[in-house]
This record gives sequence, C-alpha cells and structure tokens, in this order.
Amino acid sequence: MPKKSYKKKHLTSFQLIILGFAGVILLGSFLLMLPFSSVDRTLTPFHEALFTATSAVCVTGLVVKDTGSYWSVAGQTIILMLIQIGGLGVVTVAASVSLLSGKKISLMQRSTMQDAISAPKVGGIVRLTRFILKGTFLIEAAGALFLLPVFLPDYGGRGIWLSVFHSISAFCNAGFDILGTAANPFPSLTGYSANALVNVVIMLLIVIGGIGFLTWDDIYINKLNFKRYRMQSKIILMTTACLILFPVVFFFTCDLKNLSTGNRLLAAAFQSVTTRTAGFNTIDISKMSEPSKAVMILLMLIGGSPGSTAGGMKTTTFTVLVLNAIATFRSQENAGAFGRRLEYHVIKNAATIAMLYFVLFFCGGLAISIYEELPLLDCLYESASAVGTVGLTLGVTPKLHVFSQIVLIILMYLGRVGGLTLIYAVLSGKNRGNAKLPLEKITVG
Repeated sequence: MPKKSYKKKHLTSFQLIILGFAGVILLGSFLLMLPFSSVDRTLTPFHEALFTATSAVCVTGLVVKDTGSYWSVAGQTIILMLIQIGGLGVVTVAASVSLLSGKKISLMQRSTMQDAISAPKVGGIVRLTRFILKGTFLIEAAGALFLLPVFLPDYGGRGIWLSVFHSISAFCNAGFDILGTAANPFPSLTGYSANALVNVVIMLLIVIGGIGFLTWDDIYINKLNFKRYRMQSKIILMTTACLILFPVVFFFTCDLKNLSTGNRLLAAAFQSVTTRTAGFNTIDISKMSEPSKAVMILLMLIGGSPGSTAGGMKTTTFTVLVLNAIATFRSQENAGAFGRRLEYHVIKNAATIAMLYFVLFFCGGLAISIYEELPLLDCLYESASAVGTVGLTLGVTPKLHVFSQIVLIILMYLGRVGGLTLIYAVLSGKNRGNAKLPLEKITVG
C-alpha cells in the first residue's frame, strides 16, 4: 500500500502572536506565585498571579493587589519586565533577541514581525525593529530623568526605581504604579494631581507610546513635512489630537468643579490623555459625574493606534467608521481622507473590529453585573477598561470574585492581541473560497 503523505502544518504569524502572549502570561503567573515575589514572602494564589500577569503583559493596569505594598522589589521587577514585553510586543522582543545575538531573521520571522507591529510591508522590517528598540529605551530613559527631580526628594534613593518604573509603565500605556502603601493602597498618581511636571511628563510618555511605531518612523523620516506622511499617520495624528482636545473641554466644562482653574485644566487634560488605554489617574474617578464616565467608556473602547503600546479597537478603526458615515451622508460611493480613497476591505475590517469590541465589552460588563449584583454602569466601566487595556477602575476590580476576575482576564487578553489577530488565528486555513451567493437586497436603517 502506498504510504500516506502528511503535510506538516506550520503556525501562522497570527497564531504565533496569540500563543506568544499566552506563554509569557503563564510564565509571569508562575513567577509571581512564588514567595519571593510578595512582601510577606507567602505563596500568591494562582488566580491573583494570573490576573496581575495578564494585566501587565496586556499593559492594562487593573490589579487585585496593590502593586506598591503587596509585591516585593523582585515582584515589581517581574511586573515591569512583563509590561515592557507586552508594550513592545512578544514577537518584537523575540526578534530583538535574535538581532542582538547576531542571528539572521528568516522570511517567516519577518512576516510575523510585520503582523505584530502592523507594518505595511516586510521590506525594511529589521531596520524598523532596530528603530523601535532604540526609540523606546531612549524615550523611557528621558522620561525617568524628568521624573527624578520629583521622586528623588520625596523618596530618596528609592526615587530612582520609582522614576524608572513609572516612565516605562507610562510609555507602555500600562497604568501600573508603585506608590501605594498598606495604609493607602491603589493611589495611582492622585498625590501628584497638582504637580505640573509629573502630569506633563506622564502625558507625553502616554501619547508618544500610543501613536504607534510607524507614526514615529514617519515623523523621524519626514520631520515636520506633514504632507509627506502616510495617510495612516495623518489620520492617527489628527484623530489623537481631536480625542485629546474635545474630552479636555468636556471634562473641564461638565466636571471637576471643586478644583481651582489651573488644577481643573491639568486634571481635565490628564484624564483625557490617560483614558485611552494608559490607566493612571490623578483624581478620584468614582466621584466623577455619570456623563463623564460614559465619555470615558467610549474613549477607553477607542484606545490607542495600530502598532503602538496601547490597546483598544484603535483610533484608525474609529476614524474609518466616521469617514464611511460621512461618505454615506454625502451620497459618495467611496470614503476617503487627505485626497486618498479607503479600500472596501478596510471599512469591512473596521466594522468587524468595532462590533467585536462592543460585544466583548457589553457581554463582559453584563456578566459581572449579574454575578456580583453591582450597578451595570460600574461593571461596564470595568469591562471597557479591561477590553480597552486601560486599567482605570471605579474601585470595583479589587473586590470582585474569581469568576468576574476570569471574565476580566479574558477581556484583557482579547483586547491586547487584537480583534483581527484573534479572528485570523482561529479561522486560519478555513477559507471556503470566494464563490458569490445569489444577491438579494434588504432594507437597513
């Protein structure tokens, strides 16, 4: 009998990305469980270690244990390493190790790197990776230096560690802080709400990390010549500016009325920037008005930009949907911006991603509300924070039971690997062809 030939199956780049994130999360969970990771040198329950590791790798910032008072320096170092890996991306970090060791990068590895950082083409991917690494460490080092004059006088030698930790956490849009104590857990940056230097440095780090590596590259190559930027970079910069400016005006006008004018403007600006996936806060969010919380939920779902350290459904997804709506209102066949037309499949992907994030956000919040018997708005806020990998909380997350923590873990993971990455990884090899079914019209709207 003739021998059957078995075709060896290779993992796709999308499958490598989601498995890479899962592997790092599990390794981080194991390390955080060990006694040396906690201050009291006891074994941390697996579900709490898993939640913390997932939040760190997915650069979210939601925690069930106060990072500053519960975890030891070793535990905080592990968390910081997970944040750095999650911010840069598992594939980018693995490729960086190969580059530093002098190994050649295969075509398959280059293709995986292209998908991991949302690069438009494989060509030049190694140069772009080197640029990302150099830029990342340079910006994080600069951020730490600017924070030193504040933390060093307040904390002495420990101020160096605080500066480094918060600089990396801010650039990676993680939102983890280590300022908490046993007497004052989960403070974030509320102690520095009136400190302009801390606010401005953290905001700049968040924005730089959130606009995406390709946008950096565009700015680096073309300097201030905006006309020569890619359409994607133009959309990202314009959308980012609008999503910062309009919420600042909203928060300043409708909320924070108990603060002085200067502090109110600073708090409004910080909250506008941090809401889209950064997770730090300088004010008590639970005391903000319900309209402000609703606006923050929308901002958290939108998130940062493609190929960045941020999560969410992405600024480009949001803008593509807006541009498509504008084209429909104008009875135009094609949506576009800056003199360029958008491809149909881009609009289709944007609609799919937006629907996926909305379903995850709503179902997650609903499940937590039913199980915990908590107000739906509060649970939707935590759910949006998780799936948008933001990390802001109304104080609900640390009080949740294991079931609800698992719901948030799933949301954080799916929110970080990205909607299309997950879809392509699951449906890889299941394409049933492009045969067209008979056409029949339905009415919408």
